[in-house]
Amino acid sequence: MTDTIFIQGLLIHARHGVMDHEAEVGQRFVIDLELSTDLSESSRTDKLSHTVSYAEVVNAATAAFADQNYRLLERAAGAVADAILSAFPRVGSVKVTVHKPHAPIAAIFHDVGVILTRSRRPPAAG
Repeated sequence: MTDTIFIQGLLIHARHGVMDHEAEVGQRFVIDLELSTDLSESSRTDKLSHTVSYAEVVNAATAAFADQNYRLLERAAGAVADAILSAFPRVGSVKVTVHKPHAPIAAIFHDVGVILTRSRRPPAAG
């Protein structure tokens, strides 16, 4: 059984992008997260220790996204996915959506971004 914990609309100011001014000034990004995990134990026990803390996920995602400058959204989203899978063993997979509402594109657009889904690798058979 796989259940989902989600966090939508996490606003983070960061300095990601290919253009020089993006790295200097930065801009606002919006991140959505979906974490696949088994919530059967926490749904019975009502104990935080049996689930994944939203606050800790937000802290890990924010640090992974904002503590380093990346040229590509793909790399920034990958850093978030890697950090979550590394920090939270209960999470089997994570879907990271990064919206870049102020991307330097010479067009009128509603939204641009990337969506990455990463899964924990099962241990190698020995």
